[in-house]
Amino acid sequence: MSTAEERARQLDLVARLHSSYPELPDAPTPDLLDHSRFVAYMKPVHDVGGEPDAPITYEGKAYEEWEHMTYVMCEVLAWRGIWLSEERRRIGNVDVGRAIYLGIPYYGRWLLAVARILVEKHHIALGELSERMLDVRQRYAGGLDGRRLEARPRGVGDGSDVPRNTHHRHAVGVGDPQIYAGRAGDAAFRIGDRVRVRELPVLLYTRTPEYVRGAVGEIAAVAYESPAPEDETWGLSDAQPEWFYVVRFTMGDLWHGYTGPADDTLQTEIPERWLASAGGEDERR
Repeated sequence: MSTAEERARQLDLVARLHSSYPELPDAPTPDLLDHSRFVAYMKPVHDVGGEPDAPITYEGKAYEEWEHMTYVMCEVLAWRGIWLSEERRRIGNVDVGRAIYLGIPYYGRWLLAVARILVEKHHIALGELSERMLDVRQRYAGGLDGRRLEARPRGVGDGSDVPRNTHHRHAVGVGDPQIYAGRAGDAAFRIGDRVRVRELPVLLYTRTPEYVRGAVGEIAAVAYESPAPEDETWGLSDAQPEWFYVVRFTMGDLWHGYTGPADDTLQTEIPERWLASAGGEDERR
């Protein structure tokens, strides 16, 4: 089990990660790569909570038209059963790698995710997509100059033969997570229970933040039933739903050297597989 100081050291190490560690050569031999650095390489890049960063100015910026249109396009793809929101999060926030995640605007990554899902699920060939991008670039070679983008599809289909995901078919008219109600069995924990976040190996995807793994908290709410993100992001139609909980942590237990008030707390939502009784690392009710 890790301590707040150990978690802080790991987060500091991740913050130094660029394409490779400066003290190591590219493609290091196995004897040069220790476990901590391996874990840092494997960390899903969207899990940036707690990493050191320079102060920035937060300001209210109006969305640009392309950002609105990107959001709508992603929602339509979900409504039409092309992907799940968890797939979009993985493809646009994790699979892109750390440099793109930190270097490209938020909705720019959403657009990359759209391209990838349409190509991977064979809705468009990559060659065709490249040609269409070139067409649009040539059409607006001098810039938009105040014009709005105009759609010029080469053809329009009825979509009846488009494969839909299973989730889309059984959730229409019901909603998510309502479709999973009553399928997870009895909740393992109750409000007020002390739990420890398990330190499961992380590979490819998770939404359980690193800064809470190994920490002890208290169940603040028994939230709902749903497949865990690690299953839902791959579209596993037969994934077993489980309970999700809102867990409350004391800030001083999470952050090494925390100097705020002793009663400061943080709450985050965690699926049941990540939780154990505080009496032992793998102890379950």
